[in-house]
Amino acid sequence: VRCIVPNENKQPGVCDAGLVLHQLACNGVLEGIRICRKGFPNRLQYPEFKQRYHILNPNVIPKGFVDNKKASELVLGSIDLEENEYKIGHTKVFFRAGVLAKLEDLRDDRLAKIMSMIQSRSRGMLMRIEFKKMLERRMALIVIQRNIRKFLQLRYWGWWKLYTKVKPLLNVARQEDEMKQKEEELRTAMAQANDLLNRLKELEEKTATLSQEKNDLLLQVQAEQENTTDLEERLTQLMKTKMEYENQISDMKERLEEEENSSMSLSSNKRKLETELSDLKLDLEGLESTLVKTEKEKQALDNKVRSLTLDLNQRDDTIAKLQKEKRALDELHQKTLDDLQSEEDKVNHLTKTNGKLNSQIQELEDNWSQEKKIRTEVEKARRKAEGDLKMTIENLNEMERAKIDLEEILKKRDMEINCLNSKWEDEQSLNSTLHRKLKEHQSRIEELEEELEGERAMRAKVEKQRAEYSRDLEELSDRLEEAGGATVSQIELNRKREGELLKLRRELEEAALQSEATASALRKKHTDSLAELNEQIESLQRVKSKLEKDKHVMKAEIDDLSSNSETLQKSKLNADMHIRKLEDNLAEANAKYTEMERNMTEVNTVKTRLSAENSELSRAFEEAQSKLNQLIRIKTSLSSQVEDLKRQLEEETRARSGAMVGLANAKHDMDLTKEQLEEEQESKAELQRLVSKLNSEVTTWRTKYETDAIQKTEELEETKRKLAARLQEAEEAAEAAQARAASLEKSKQRLTGEVEDLTIELEKANAAAAILDKKQRSFDKMMSEWQQKYEELQVELDSSQKECRSYVTEVFKLKTVYEEIIEQLEIVKKDNKNLQDEVKELVDQLTEGGKSVHELQKLKKKLEVQRDELQLALEEAESSLEAEEAKVVRVQLELAQVKADIERRIHEKEEEFETTRKNHQRAIESLQASLEVETKGRAEALRLKKKMEADVNEMEIQLEHANKNNAELVKTLKKLQQQLKDTQAQMDEDSRRHEELREQFNLSERRISLLQTELEEHRNTLESSERSRKLTEQELVEITERYNELNVQSSTLLIYKRKLEGDLQSLTNDHEELIHEYRSADEKAKKAMSDAARMTEELHQEQEHCMHLEKIKKNFEIHIKDLQVKLEEAEQQALKGGRRIIQKLETKIKELESELDSEQKRHVETVKSLRKHERRLKELIFQTEEDHKTNQRMQELVEKLQNKLKSYKRQIEESEEQANQSLAKYRKTVHELDDAEERAGMAECALNKLRTRNRVSASKSFSTVEVIQVSSKSATEE
Repeated sequence: VRCIVPNENKQPGVCDAGLVLHQLACNGVLEGIRICRKGFPNRLQYPEFKQRYHILNPNVIPKGFVDNKKASELVLGSIDLEENEYKIGHTKVFFRAGVLAKLEDLRDDRLAKIMSMIQSRSRGMLMRIEFKKMLERRMALIVIQRNIRKFLQLRYWGWWKLYTKVKPLLNVARQEDEMKQKEEELRTAMAQANDLLNRLKELEEKTATLSQEKNDLLLQVQAEQENTTDLEERLTQLMKTKMEYENQISDMKERLEEEENSSMSLSSNKRKLETELSDLKLDLEGLESTLVKTEKEKQALDNKVRSLTLDLNQRDDTIAKLQKEKRALDELHQKTLDDLQSEEDKVNHLTKTNGKLNSQIQELEDNWSQEKKIRTEVEKARRKAEGDLKMTIENLNEMERAKIDLEEILKKRDMEINCLNSKWEDEQSLNSTLHRKLKEHQSRIEELEEELEGERAMRAKVEKQRAEYSRDLEELSDRLEEAGGATVSQIELNRKREGELLKLRRELEEAALQSEATASALRKKHTDSLAELNEQIESLQRVKSKLEKDKHVMKAEIDDLSSNSETLQKSKLNADMHIRKLEDNLAEANAKYTEMERNMTEVNTVKTRLSAENSELSRAFEEAQSKLNQLIRIKTSLSSQVEDLKRQLEEETRARSGAMVGLANAKHDMDLTKEQLEEEQESKAELQRLVSKLNSEVTTWRTKYETDAIQKTEELEETKRKLAARLQEAEEAAEAAQARAASLEKSKQRLTGEVEDLTIELEKANAAAAILDKKQRSFDKMMSEWQQKYEELQVELDSSQKECRSYVTEVFKLKTVYEEIIEQLEIVKKDNKNLQDEVKELVDQLTEGGKSVHELQKLKKKLEVQRDELQLALEEAESSLEAEEAKVVRVQLELAQVKADIERRIHEKEEEFETTRKNHQRAIESLQASLEVETKGRAEALRLKKKMEADVNEMEIQLEHANKNNAELVKTLKKLQQQLKDTQAQMDEDSRRHEELREQFNLSERRISLLQTELEEHRNTLESSERSRKLTEQELVEITERYNELNVQSSTLLIYKRKLEGDLQSLTNDHEELIHEYRSADEKAKKAMSDAARMTEELHQEQEHCMHLEKIKKNFEIHIKDLQVKLEEAEQQALKGGRRIIQKLETKIKELESELDSEQKRHVETVKSLRKHERRLKELIFQTEEDHKTNQRMQELVEKLQNKLKSYKRQIEESEEQANQSLAKYRKTVHELDDAEERAGMAECALNKLRTRNRVSASKSFSTVEVIQVSSKSATEE
């Protein structure tokens, strides 16, 4: 609070400008204003700044540095801030607007970096610990797997069985050791038992001592309890005494309070008496002064009396002569006395009225001085308000700039977030591909391990066969020795056999070495690939953590920026935020609706893959019917809402008409009060004229009767009393008139307040109507956008249905292929069974016949070679079949996942649909609330109702004849849009009528002001001055109100202009974003095309691979046929040793069957992968088509935005024209205000003249009264 002295003379209404400016400069107000104008509104003390912002660059401030000012200078110098953005003071740092926000952003960035560093360190530590645990688990799993494999290899080994049987028998020797251990345990248990007994004894002794102590303590407790009872009794007695003393203290306090009250009353009485004493002293001093004056007058009268006695002595002679004349004069004197008494009564009455008038004049002067003060205060407030307005406009401009900057930053951050999200998604896809590769490698390693185990098993089998062959050789050699005399041919055969055996051994050893080398190489590759994959995973996890950190940082920055933008836009953008929210909700709902429709189509395809198209059509028809029913319900609810709104509109119109009637009544009352005031002022003027006439008459009578007054003082006193009584009556009448005038002024003020309230309500109603117009337009836009989105959704629905049908056909094809493959498998199994039967028959034939050993061995070698070849082919076929089986399993899993995803998406879409429905209901409720405020006519509402009913009937007719594809929704939306346009036109008409009423009201106000000015020009007397003063006051009030209204209008226009500029900026930004999205969509389309080309290449490769597999299959079939032919030959040739060969052939046939099965599985998997790639290709083509559609939509949106820009430009031009008109009105009002001030000055001059005249007349009347009193006193003395 700054107390400012207006002048040094203590005069009211006088303001010394230089003195006031000097005081403001000394108080620091001007300095503060200068600082604010220069643009440094924010300031911080150095310790606070250092404590908060030293984190921005802590290395700049050395340790132990205490000077806060230097520290803050160093910090500010090290930050990227310009020198114009801050100023260093003696105790504070001054900042421009927005710099503190920048510093806060820098501080938040720094804190975010520190927190992210801490998080990264902690996460890295945790991940390292987890990685160590994973390594340990991996090693443990490897050990467990190795032990299990070895156990599985050894469990059928004879030695192991023998070991397991012998192991329990070996524990017999350990029984003595166990006995010794048990004896030792017994000894230790006995020793522990002894220790426990000793402890028990000690504890019993302790319990005895403790029980004694307990008894002692109980005795002590009893004694203490007795003492406590005594103490309690004493305490109760003390409490009683305390209560008594407290009661006494409360009584004493009450008495004290009474005494204090009495002393206060006595002191107040004393003060009153002292004031009365001082008044009496003053009265006494006045009486003493009057006594002194009377004594002086008495001395003068004594001198006169002496002179008169001399004159009397001289005139005694003439008395006799004059006695005759005296009698005649007595008669005349009596008549004149009667006249004088009546005139004195009149004079007394006039003096009373004069005093009252003087008091009224003084009150008027006081009121005028107060009015002057109020006027000066109003001017000061006006200037202050203008300065504040300028400051607020500048602040608003700065806030707008800051908002635009923040929006740009937000958009940049959104772009960065999108880029980071895309990178993150790419990294996730890479991670998933690496995981897949890792799994494939692991599966490959497991397959290789299984193959290795198979090789080992084969090696064991070969070793067994070698042992069997060696046994056969030994038997043959024994037989040869027994037969004696081996031939040369047999010796050569033996040599050949030995050579073949050596070759087989070498081949086996080489095969073992090769298998070990391949196994070691595969292990190395596996370990290397695992290491590479782990490194890739770690790098991806690091990248992911970095991206997540960046995402969190960006989210934090976005939250800060959004909070800043929200704080900036609190007072300004509530309606805009509501509209944008609605638009965002609409966009989200549309997007969700599109996704929901797609998912619905997918679900329908999955659910109805086995049903016919008739069931699909029926379900679609039922869904359409349900939608139609929902639309009918919505229509009925909307019609009921429209009826409610019409009722509310009727109520609003009634209230409005009542308000208008009240306004007219208030105006009538105001006119009546004005007329009464004028009458009172006229009566007052007549009284003042009478006073002036009476004063003139009094002066004439005083000159006449000064000589006779000395003789007739008693009669004059009686007349004086009568005049005093008449004056009192006149004063009472004047007081009553003043009371009436005060009551009239109060009623006038009340009426003016009511008029102002009514005007404010009118303005509010107009503002509400304008807001409703805006909301109506926004609703129309929303409806048009909904319509377009509905059409797009319809197109997408049709395309998705087509895709669904194509997918169903593909599924049926896959089923047929799958059934054909199953049939082929059954045929192969039957062939296999036939072959087994033939083998059995061959075995039977072999038992019957036989051949020589040499021929059988040759056949055996041939068959072994063939077996090896077949085994290799079978292994290849098995691997391909296993791969195909894995693919089949993957496809099944993918199908299950797709089903789960589709169901989840359906559930999510249903929830989203419910949320959108709720949002639409809320939007409808808000529209209802906004429409409740609208003011419409009853006739127009009825007309609208009829239109709505006609439209509803038309809609019902159209709904009955509607197709399956929900075309009825579009028509209903169009009709609703037309109705909304009609309502908008009606609202425009209402607003036009409001404007016409406003213009009429302004014209009436102008006419009233013109009449008042004419009345002021005609009245030159006190009546004219007072009326002009009051009229000028009213005009001042009206002008201030109009000025405030114009200010409000100009501010609203400026806000609207800025809003439009912001909208234009946001639209340009949206335009740029759309162009960017269009380019990104083009890039996506190009990528999709490249992906499609790549997929086609992969498809060709898969087809070639399939052809290759089919060729291999054919070769195998040819080979099997050859083998069957060879088998038949072998059956004819084989006579001896057939059982072993038959068993081997059976095993080979089983292996071939398994290989064939695996080959068929691989074939199935290849076919499935081929179809999968074809499906992927179709999806990519569909995606490219959708991208093309989105590009077209973007182009349409760009055109719409350009049209919106044009409309906004037109609105800006119109708002500028309105602003120019308001400025012209403002200048006109300023001119009228200056005229009113000149009139007020004229009225002041006239009032001052009247005051001087009244004072002169009052002084003359008082002087006459004093002369009369002096003459009466002298007469009494005589």
